[in-house]
Amino acid sequence: MKITIDNLDGLGAVDYSGAVCAKEPGITALTVQRVLNVPSRCTAEILLGIEGLAIPSRHARVVVTTEDGTEIFTGYIATEPVRIYAGEATTGTAYRARVTAVSDEWLLDKLGSGAGERSPVLLPLNAHGLLTTLTERVQVGGSAGVTVASGGSTAAMGAFATKVAGPWSRNAGDAASAAYAGYCAMGGVVSLIPAASVTHVFSDADGTLNVAELTTAAVRELANDVTVSGDEEPAAYITECFEGDGTTTVFELSGLAYRDYGASTRTLLRDSFNEAAIDASQWSVSDPGSHISLTSAGLTMSGGTGVDGQTTVTALDAIEMGGSIVAQLGSVELAAASVGMLAGFYEGTSVLANCFAGFRVRQTTSSDSGVPTGVTGIVPVVDGTEVGTVYAPAAGHFYTLRVRLHCVEMQRVMQRYYSMADGVIESFGSASGVSAPMDVVFELVDEGAASSTPATVLYDSAAAIGAVGAITGTPATCAFVVANSTQLIGSIGSASVTRPGTIWVVSTLPSGSLQTRLIGISGQGLDCEATYGTSTGTSGRVTFFAGRIPVGGERISVMYRGSQRSVARLEDAASVAAEAVGGAPGTCRWLGKVLQPVARSSVDCESAAEAILAFATSRTAAVAGEYSCANPASDIWPGDVLAITSAGVTSSLLVRSVTVEDGNCLPEVVTYKVKFANDWGTEWADGMGLRLSEAIAADAILPLAAASSAGEVLANLQQLMVTSLSDTALGVDAGMAPPAGGGFEVRRVDGQFGVGMDADLVLRSPVRNFSIPRAAQVERFYVRMYDTSTPPLYSRFSSAVFVNWPVS
Repeated sequence: MKITIDNLDGLGAVDYSGAVCAKEPGITALTVQRVLNVPSRCTAEILLGIEGLAIPSRHARVVVTTEDGTEIFTGYIATEPVRIYAGEATTGTAYRARVTAVSDEWLLDKLGSGAGERSPVLLPLNAHGLLTTLTERVQVGGSAGVTVASGGSTAAMGAFATKVAGPWSRNAGDAASAAYAGYCAMGGVVSLIPAASVTHVFSDADGTLNVAELTTAAVRELANDVTVSGDEEPAAYITECFEGDGTTTVFELSGLAYRDYGASTRTLLRDSFNEAAIDASQWSVSDPGSHISLTSAGLTMSGGTGVDGQTTVTALDAIEMGGSIVAQLGSVELAAASVGMLAGFYEGTSVLANCFAGFRVRQTTSSDSGVPTGVTGIVPVVDGTEVGTVYAPAAGHFYTLRVRLHCVEMQRVMQRYYSMADGVIESFGSASGVSAPMDVVFELVDEGAASSTPATVLYDSAAAIGAVGAITGTPATCAFVVANSTQLIGSIGSASVTRPGTIWVVSTLPSGSLQTRLIGISGQGLDCEATYGTSTGTSGRVTFFAGRIPVGGERISVMYRGSQRSVARLEDAASVAAEAVGGAPGTCRWLGKVLQPVARSSVDCESAAEAILAFATSRTAAVAGEYSCANPASDIWPGDVLAITSAGVTSSLLVRSVTVEDGNCLPEVVTYKVKFANDWGTEWADGMGLRLSEAIAADAILPLAAASSAGEVLANLQQLMVTSLSDTALGVDAGMAPPAGGGFEVRRVDGQFGVGMDADLVLRSPVRNFSIPRAAQVERFYVRMYDTSTPPLYSRFSSAVFVNWPVS
């Protein structure tokens, strides 16, 4: 092999091949080491003192090629070469330099993780898009000159949990593995190749091979009954009902409210627009007419092209439309003749028809009741249509604009898992988003008014439609566009998108009308503050501010989700039957935890369990071993497949690592030492599409029996609603029609649903709207849908109503 080194001294790439020491005891030959989805390394020992050859320097560029010009390695010397005493020569003491180089992604690793400070969870469309995002983002502060090759793996993915503290290569390796692909960095280009897309065929008849060197071992017994746990997940859909009396300000919740995803992800975006340039790590700017700039007023807009969607400032990362989301623009000032959108959530391109929610800025007309014509107005938009009240901002005033979104589902994007059995890659998990209703509230605050002045609500879906979560068919993800300037003239002082939690409060006034109670902190013109409780036993609570206290007879409905550990158990019935021979038990159980890709719910755990069963029931999936050959017909990379036929049997073996060693002779002899392992033959930390642990979560409630397939449940009652509450009865609308012959089962204890378990049964209703008799002031009712299966199928989670209301 040929090695050139550019010491960045102006001499360019210099051929060091003649100075490379041959392999001897204590001497390392020119070697390239490749491991699946980690940086490659090149090591060599070079004799020093040869005329014209300088001592290789740190940061020097290294390129290794074969005799026919095939590039085997490109990278950089990451550390100072180690000088090794080689003996005495006629010219004096001789030394060797041991050189270690790291492949091209070393440049990206020096710049950071590629995760972004506020983006630990990314929602990619596919694997190539995710790798491109990581690569572009890490080079925002300083380019490394590395690009991502077009094409490659476009495998669909779910949510990807980035590691902010890890290097780029760690995140890129995890992303590639999650998509069942392998990345390589060569010649300044990162390529993402689907695993098993390249197959190297070997057979006993191939004279270049020594089949006796092929060693395989089945390192793990098969498994056909799999239990896996994942992250904490939201469980029961809880509505707690309280009665206002005009004086009570604090309402204690019955338990912990699920708070989505953790503190690191509660602030999705935050920018004060006070830097010299727009933060390219958060925003993508489209500005063909040069109408967007940063000034002392913040993000400043001086017009647009007149075309909707051409002049935009868009968040780099998609927003998962789950849980509660608050988008806020601060210190917004608008001049006359402004047209465009502010704080818009878009499903698709940034045009009005695709705007799920946002503030439209336009010139008012005669149809805008109560607003003079020809002045700038702000009006809410939902699903591309104007709703609510048109507001005319006063000239010279600064405003805070907020869009509040609430969805009963925290997870709108399901996880996708990949595995390989017998050389075929399969995917598991839904590619479509989770369908769920949402509440939407638009509010505005004049920043010059007193802090106690209530926010002006321009639109409240609960008040307008008369139902909670009434907007259906909502998008699973959206792009957030802080400004879409058709012809906006003005400025925005700050922008943020936060995920404060899952608590949502709606009041039913004595008149019967609904209104959403605005949650936040005192001094922002809001109604109340919500706390979530702690794992040490402190419950959550809702505290109303002075002037916002619920009046006598007002029903306060606090909605949130309970919490539990996600878990799933599945079996392969065919494998169980096949293994039950000679009186031996057919079931072989395995329990563990899903580490990567993250399983955020029991549905994800079911998908992961399906992927595990796909390979854990295959004999070839437990194969691991090593293979050596010289001068193969084509270069071998981790992620390729060896199709080796021995004794008439062909095995497909996934390459995990490759060591390429120079034989230092003519004609050229290059030895490849290949380690392979299929999915069930790996160590737990080295899985390809799945990274697992044999330590299942300690707080997981393990299913007593395995399901034969995923999704053996009925729909959850996402829109169950309390329609009336008196001292004798609780009126309920289940939110959907029951299945034919089925109905809705009401119990006082969760998790004990089923035929023949009547100790805590309250009633079964065959109709959507029903009444639950009351017996005490404080009561809990859990509702699930059931069908006529044997045994009946039920909803996965309960919809619960907790009542703290007087009885007669």
